[in-house]
Amino acid sequence: MMLNAVYIIWLRELKKFVRDRSRLVSSIAQPLIWLLLIGTGFGATFGKVGDLQYIQFMFPGILVMTLLFSSMFSAISIIWDREFGFLKEMLVAPISRTSIAIGKAVGGASRSTIQGLIILVFSPLIGINITLGKFLMVVPLMFFISFTISGIGIIIAARMESFEGFNLIINFIIMPMFLLSGAIFPISNLPSWLSVVVNINPLSYGVDIMRWVMTGVTERGPAFDLMVLSLVCIFTTTISVYLFSKGK
Repeated sequence: MMLNAVYIIWLRELKKFVRDRSRLVSSIAQPLIWLLLIGTGFGATFGKVGDLQYIQFMFPGILVMTLLFSSMFSAISIIWDREFGFLKEMLVAPISRTSIAIGKAVGGASRSTIQGLIILVFSPLIGINITLGKFLMVVPLMFFISFTISGIGIIIAARMESFEGFNLIINFIIMPMFLLSGAIFPISNLPSWLSVVVNINPLSYGVDIMRWVMTGVTERGPAFDLMVLSLVCIFTTTISVYLFSKGK
């Protein structure tokens, strides 16, 4: 019963995503603009980061940025559902409220992964060779990172009543998370106070392990990155399920 409910919610989220082509186009255009302008501009200034061209160093971070924006904003569907009464129908339906939270997170992660795959197509153009082995690692990793981030978005949206309030909080969170994730600069040799901020940013671990899979470069180690992401995923999923279980 629970798996069936998760599937139905996931399918509904995916259908809404396919029909909303304007959001799909804008969510893909934004990371490409970052890659083209920031990657090219900073690349001309800095040249290389270690053995990588700057744009190659930046690309995994841009890929994770795509997952971040898409996963966070996918939670806005909760506010839409509350606004039009559909959420109340789901909450009073004879299904576990856990399945609602999980279904929303899986739906958001699936949408983000699809968008990430579109960005991944551009990797050969900047000199990153995605072998079959790398591809089979990158795809589940994108889904895992997206699922973790979707949990954060759901936690925020679970008690929000307005789109304006949600957008305000999300925009306040997203840019610091991205800029302090190591996506556009190495996290080694940072000032101590900034290192603390970067180390408590869960997105920095997603960027580091994605960069390791795609380029072989890591600053923390993939095992440690995966452990931290797993703990964050368990935490966000637990809190989001709890909030839905107490929802009215």
